Amino acid sequence: MTFSLIARCPETGQVGGAVTTSSIAVGSRCLFAAPGVGAVLTQHRTDPRLGPRGLDLLRSGCGAAEAVAALVASTPDIAWRQLAVLDAAGRTAHHHGARVKPELGAAHGEGVVALGNILSSAAVPAAMVAGFEAARGSLAERLLAGLEAGEAAGGEHGEVTSAALLVMHREAFPYVDLRIDHAPAPLAGLRQLFIRYAPLAEGFLQRALCPDDAPVI
Repeated sequence: MTFSLIARCPETGQVGGAVTTSSIAVGSRCLFAAPGVGAVLTQHRTDPRLGPRGLDLLRSGCGAAEAVAALVASTPDIAWRQLAVLDAAGRTAHHHGARVKPELGAAHGEGVVALGNILSSAAVPAAMVAGFEAARGSLAERLLAGLEAGEAAGGEHGEVTSAALLVMHREAFPYVDLRIDHAPAPLAGLRQLFIRYAPLAEGFLQRALCPDDAPVI
């Protein structure tokens, strides 16, 4: 009961993703990214251990397809898992376990991959990629647009209640890390939260890197 996407910005090198689902606090379980490394989605009967493992595989020199293959080969309960990996070059790969419930699907674009399970329509992932590719602005803005396009295309089979947006840039800490952990309309809430946060993001970064000159926020 989850739909999501991960992507890379070729201009800035930022990587990140956006995800929403019907259960509480999806941002704590499904979405993982590291600057200069890539991003991993793990969902359905979610195993959050696969996120860090996937990033470690990318750090070791694996591409996206190699990382997915290694996770599939080394995970005993892989039939329950749905995975996507994006590497630092923008290459993407995914896996649907045999026990992932329909409707399910995946769609790939240039530097972006979208996933979903227990969807209202198998067309939702393609709608997310199209929404991402049509959007303008920052990576965070485009990820949000992709998630909103998935909801507009029917979303999951049921009401979503949590959503998250994660973007990594050059530092070990996130450039954007926003979550709606439980709300009746989490995507609308996430959009409003991002509108408030976006003008402050550079200031928070400056507080870490150059505190003497940092703005008062």
